[in-house]
Amino acid sequence: MSTAQWFALIGALLLFMGLTTSLLRRSPVTSAIIYLVVGLVVGPTGFNLFHFNPLKESALLEVLTEVAVLISLFSAGVKMPVPFSLARWRAPMLLASVSMAISVALVAAFAVLVLGLPLGAGVLLGAILAPTDPVLATDVQIRHPGDRDLLRFNLTCEAGMNDGSAFPFVVLGLGLLGLDDLGDFGLRWILVDVLWATVGGIAIGVAAGAALARVGGKLRGVPLKHKLLDDFLGLGLIGVVYGIALMLHTWGFLAVFFAAVALRQTELRLTREQRQIELPPSSDAASASQNPESDLLENTMVSAGSLVFKEHLERLSEVVLVLLVGGSLFLDSWSWQAVTLALFLFFVARPLSVFVALWGPRTPLRVQGMVGWFGVRGIGSLYYLMYAIEHGLPEPLALILVQLTLIVVTLSILLHGTSVKPLMGLFWRRD
Repeated sequence: MSTAQWFALIGALLLFMGLTTSLLRRSPVTSAIIYLVVGLVVGPTGFNLFHFNPLKESALLEVLTEVAVLISLFSAGVKMPVPFSLARWRAPMLLASVSMAISVALVAAFAVLVLGLPLGAGVLLGAILAPTDPVLATDVQIRHPGDRDLLRFNLTCEAGMNDGSAFPFVVLGLGLLGLDDLGDFGLRWILVDVLWATVGGIAIGVAAGAALARVGGKLRGVPLKHKLLDDFLGLGLIGVVYGIALMLHTWGFLAVFFAAVALRQTELRLTREQRQIELPPSSDAASASQNPESDLLENTMVSAGSLVFKEHLERLSEVVLVLLVGGSLFLDSWSWQAVTLALFLFFVARPLSVFVALWGPRTPLRVQGMVGWFGVRGIGSLYYLMYAIEHGLPEPLALILVQLTLIVVTLSILLHGTSVKPLMGLFWRRD
């Protein structure tokens, strides 16, 4: 396709989605399915008007997916409805660590025993496919900062964290393939890639997010004293935090997510303190919530002001990247290996890892079941795949992993996209 045809195609698709948004909201399918179908129709599967080769365009696709994931992680972080506490965050922390490790191990075992891949490739494939996606899973994630639904909170928080917690396993897979240094007996991997990179990334994010919240609050003040560009501040925080995290060899995805969480939670805490100062002593909690100044304070938060813009960027990236996925597939891409891997991941590895991680009475069984099913795979998996290719993955092995990953992502869009609305509706009706 020419550049003009690409502009016309994406423009027409955006016009269609914009004009039919109310109708599509009531339809049984998600927007990602529509983008995927359009990509399949105009790509090699359909009229073959264009073909996107992920292997040849791995550098471009790595950047596109990296930016998309960063924006989505920021959006997820600022929508976290409650301050950090071990009791509330226990489930998503277990999902991002224990469930993640079990998923990687199960997929690696399947890849070695069924698909005949070497161990390093199996671990790498597990790391690529294990994390849930913050970009394509918007229908099962927190919708706004005040959404306190337990299921949505667990899925959103897990997606925010496991895009960083998957990185050590990516490095482990590359190391087993001889493409990275794991150190003697894996000591460097444990100390640097697991401990330092994880703790350091979280610390950088929390410090930066809290600092921006305080600086923004001081400059802005109440009543308004200094106008700030919230969109620029949000993007600037993403860029600074991610850049510093990478320079210090920590996981940038974790840093950005926790920077957004810290920004939002610090602003909320400062807002509550400001309300207590400004309200008369006789005012109670009910009057505080009705105070007109409350809306003003909420509207002057950097996190709230930048969220809408980030969500628009997130939707635009979804359009482009899902179109490229559809335009990457041929009819013969649907091998039995790729389809059985996807079914194993969706129906065995993901549910089993969730039930083991959340074993016990603290998480209701029906919530565990929904979390076990809605492990959406998407843009994050594509990023890790491109990252591995750009770090020297041999071409024959890269071709295999590209085919497997694309089919898993495609089936995830189709299966999870068609089931999300009826299952979530049933879940809410039973609450």
